[in-house]
Amino acid sequence: MMKAFGIVLLPQMMKQRGRDSWRPLLVSLVLLLSVRATSAQLRYSISEELKEGSSVGNIAKDLGIDLNVMKQRGFRIMSGTSDALFKVNENDGVLYTNHKIDREEVCKESAVCLINLKTVLENPLEVHYVTVEITDLNDHSPTFPEKTKRLEISESALPGAKYQLQNAHDPDGGTNSVQQYKISQNDHFRLEIKDRGRDGKTPILQLQRQLDREARSSHKLLLTAIDGGNPPKTGTVEIYIDVLDVNDNMPVFTKDTYSVVLQENSPIGTTVIKVNATDLDEGANGEVVYSFGSDVKVKIRERFEIDSVTGEITVKGRVDFEEQDSYDIDIQASDKGSIPFRTDKSVIIKIRDMNDNAPEIEVASLSNAVSEDSRPGTTVALISITDLDSGVNGKIISSVAEDGPFTLTPSIQDNMFAVVTKSLLDREQQSSYDITIIAKDAGEPALTSEKTISVFVSDTNDNSPVFSLSPYTFYITENNTPGASVFSVRASDRDEGENALISYHILRNAGSENRVTSFLNINSENGDIVALKSFDFEALKTFQFHVVASDSGTPSLSSNVTVNVFILDQNDNAPVILYPVSSNGSAEGVEEIPRNVNAGHLVTKVRAYDADIGYNGWLLFSLQQVTDHSLFALDRYTGQIRTLRSFTETDEAEHKLLILVKDNGNVSLSATATVIVKVVEPKEAFAASDVKSSTKADEDNNVTFYLMITVGSVSALFLVSIIVLISMQCSKSTDFTSKYIQEPNYDGTLCHSIQYRSGDKRYMLVGPRMSIGSTIVPGSHANTLMLPDRRGISGEVR
Repeated sequence: MMKAFGIVLLPQMMKQRGRDSWRPLLVSLVLLLSVRATSAQLRYSISEELKEGSSVGNIAKDLGIDLNVMKQRGFRIMSGTSDALFKVNENDGVLYTNHKIDREEVCKESAVCLINLKTVLENPLEVHYVTVEITDLNDHSPTFPEKTKRLEISESALPGAKYQLQNAHDPDGGTNSVQQYKISQNDHFRLEIKDRGRDGKTPILQLQRQLDREARSSHKLLLTAIDGGNPPKTGTVEIYIDVLDVNDNMPVFTKDTYSVVLQENSPIGTTVIKVNATDLDEGANGEVVYSFGSDVKVKIRERFEIDSVTGEITVKGRVDFEEQDSYDIDIQASDKGSIPFRTDKSVIIKIRDMNDNAPEIEVASLSNAVSEDSRPGTTVALISITDLDSGVNGKIISSVAEDGPFTLTPSIQDNMFAVVTKSLLDREQQSSYDITIIAKDAGEPALTSEKTISVFVSDTNDNSPVFSLSPYTFYITENNTPGASVFSVRASDRDEGENALISYHILRNAGSENRVTSFLNINSENGDIVALKSFDFEALKTFQFHVVASDSGTPSLSSNVTVNVFILDQNDNAPVILYPVSSNGSAEGVEEIPRNVNAGHLVTKVRAYDADIGYNGWLLFSLQQVTDHSLFALDRYTGQIRTLRSFTETDEAEHKLLILVKDNGNVSLSATATVIVKVVEPKEAFAASDVKSSTKADEDNNVTFYLMITVGSVSALFLVSIIVLISMQCSKSTDFTSKYIQEPNYDGTLCHSIQYRSGDKRYMLVGPRMSIGSTIVPGSHANTLMLPDRRGISGEVR
């Protein structure tokens, strides 16, 4: 039993003690090195339950210590928790048990029971370790927590059902603990063992054969727990099993079928039929209650109810044949068992019909809108007319109430009718219709129903845009702001939606008209016309173009209108001095006259031109500066300079005249010319006249050249205007004419006087003297007159 001892044996002893002994061995090794002492480890094994004073081992002999030395050096066991279990006899060096040792008490549930002791020798210090192993004896039997155990198992439990039992307890360890369980012989149960490791083994009762309470209401089993000792010890528990009853008999109806006839509209509470069922079970399991089946619809439950005790079915709500002519109701008879049994049975209730329904009109299909170009016979709506009554009471006569473009025709399907058009529609005359459909049955008295449907007539693009005026006439003042709207045209369309959405554009083609319209732009949405450049009356007096209005229908429809535009003059041209003009281009001239001329002598004539017309082109002359006011006079209309008296010896030989030429516009524009008059002796005047005639011939040639260019340009412009107006006159109706004419009675002195006609009125751009009976047109800048119509006198052709 004793192991080898000494320092050399430490590794082997450490292996035996396990990992838990490393730490004290290391401490001992340090202690040995420091105190120059020796140590050793001993191991003994004894059985539990030895009597007090039983010998464990001779420590002195095993350690090789002399008994005298042991006494002298005070050999002892160090105090601790286990010193009371053992003692050392100093006389013989033997280790004895101090009292009886119960392994289960000392080590409880440990698998290996080891008691570690420290023995000490002093002077010098020696520490020796002694381990005593307490081996187990099978001194305990397995025991159950209870002597008897009662279980309740339903007879409906299926084979394979398991019921866990309580474990038996055995304080012994190792193989002496509980190793197996046994159950007494029976026909319904067997035992399974579940190994839970350190928690031991658990018995489980498993049902092998289904129980029948009627055959046997209880069972008694004996469960035995067996340990692994030799001989083995056992413990038992009695298990009482009570078989719980289940409801295993169904209710049975007394009839195979239940059928009854019920008149519709029967009063509430009327008994329809009574059903009956019996159950062979006793008590609650044999007590029968009645109910509707779980699949019975809410609609049936609203019309019928069943008494749960008597099985009587009564009317609960309104019963209508037209809604349902028969009812197949599922009835259930159930007992009151904990697990109730149910038996199902069908009850058929047939409803007898009565005539109590008017025809029903339903719109099966309705076109919200019908096109106005639909042909007669086009289907607008499909109507379903039904009568839930049967026989003669269900026959229907239908028609359309009012006289309109619609009628009712039967369809190929029963009870189906079509609302169709019987004449053409026009949305612009009437855009919607309310159609009333009348249906009545053939019963006595007849029942009638009406239904009104609304039909809208959808638009088709059958109307072209229409301009508010035709043609349009506009008057524009020249020098308008480029990019600004000058006038607008408007058109409307009787259609709606896209068909009435109008867009505008200017009709452009080759020719002179396109040259003018290229400077015009029109807003395609609102018809506002914008001039991209300023108009110059002196360059263009009137023009004509065409605007096209198109709708957005498919196909698109359009119309066009003629637009006549007249340019009104503004005073935007200053007078131009034609004579005198010097060689450097300035308006200066020198005139020599003899001193002996008489009063009224024509010195010279100032010539000027203004491109404007009317008052804007009417020029007036005035002397702004003169050396001697008594010598010269200026005609304000003609520009002629004449002498007022004869010259005297005291008069100066040279006179300077500053002439102002201005027009008669609202804001006058002007120009000045300077004339220097030299007074010479008659002979000098005669000599100078030859030179002057030559010089003046050249100057007159230059003036004549410029005058010819100016007159030619104006004439060409005037001719073009006349041609345009004539073409416009030819293309227009008699209600509107626009041409330039000549007024034979006009006796003004303007450079330009132009007349034109618009409708039944004549207009003239006037000069300084107005004809008697003329009228100023408002907004014409005071240079346009309205003349009396003399076509009857002059024989003018429009």
